[in-house]
Amino acid sequence: MSRAFLIVLDSVGCGGAPDAADFGDAGANTLAHIAQACAEGRADVGRSGPLNLPNLDGLGLGRAITLASGDAAPNLTATPTGAWGAATEVSVGKDTPSGHWELAGLPVPWNWTYFPTGGDAFSPDLVADVCRAAGVDGILGNCHAAGIPIMERLGSEHMKTGHPICYTSADSVFQIAAHEESFGLERLYDLCRALAPRLHADKVGRVIARPFVGTPETGFTRTTNRKDFAILPPAPTLCDWVQDAGRHVYAIGKIGDIFSMRGIDEVCKGSDATLMTHLVDHAKNAVDGSLTFANFVEFDSLYGHPRDVAGYARALEWFDAALPAFFAELRPDDLVIFTADHGNDPTWTGSDHTRERVPVLCHGVGARALGHIGFADVAASVADHLNIAGQGPGRSFL
Repeated sequence: MSRAFLIVLDSVGCGGAPDAADFGDAGANTLAHIAQACAEGRADVGRSGPLNLPNLDGLGLGRAITLASGDAAPNLTATPTGAWGAATEVSVGKDTPSGHWELAGLPVPWNWTYFPTGGDAFSPDLVADVCRAAGVDGILGNCHAAGIPIMERLGSEHMKTGHPICYTSADSVFQIAAHEESFGLERLYDLCRALAPRLHADKVGRVIARPFVGTPETGFTRTTNRKDFAILPPAPTLCDWVQDAGRHVYAIGKIGDIFSMRGIDEVCKGSDATLMTHLVDHAKNAVDGSLTFANFVEFDSLYGHPRDVAGYARALEWFDAALPAFFAELRPDDLVIFTADHGNDPTWTGSDHTRERVPVLCHGVGARALGHIGFADVAASVADHLNIAGQGPGRSFL
């Protein structure tokens, strides 16, 4: 019985979303702009030269970028040996739950709640709830911010006062950064868990624990112990379809958090380097008929939001170079789909996600152009490959 591997490269968009202007993102193109910066020598930190992604490009990455946006991606010009296309999202968002749910066959049926950008981001009532749940008399932040800069700016004061650092972004999120040792990792999780029901009731998509370590003297660093407390999907997703058919669902990375563990049998977490080891192990050992659903988040969290073009390019090249070991463990009838959930163009203004189409690259189904497809078509195609019933609006491209 064949298996399926659905691998999300978090934020690796390819431009061209027809409604990008509605989000202030007209012209954003994560992959094309990185490739152009590399070709022009503007991303030569820890790497050099044109963007080198022979394995992903061999599946059709360059073709997908041009299909999505019309933009050129220098050095991504291979003749595809895989199936390739570009997917367009219908959910009104450019965030993790919207992208992942729709890739799993469930377009978001509501509008998310976002926090105001001017003045305090959070109401006095919400701040009071945070203080009660944390047992403190105040919070830090209370604003829109990128995670690494606000951690660096307020980390010292946080350690002195014990006040959690609370902030948001252009996404529907309430994020809490806290020191793993002085505040406590489990205490941070408990705080996020306590606040999640109230925020979910208001259609805020996620409460995110953002732990860090370090000192004011040596600097602060995020750890890999991030945890997302996401709103429960309002209907079955691909994970449920597979599990309800009596099959096994493996989650790699933050997939379990995104789907609130519904439809998930096993979870592996860690840094992206650790997750790649898990992915190779799953290619070797995942049971017949199973789905392995993976998210590699560091493209987004470490390089997209901080607008680090060279770092993003390095991460893409690292990921691509690791793929032969993964491919070597696959079985001839396995399906692998590489895609993304949104964009996060590191050449763009600000520090937030960008509304983009995403590439869809398939290994194991021959070489062909898929054309323009929908996010939900990914779920329908996985279900088709696994010979199980799909319940969403998508159509299989297999």
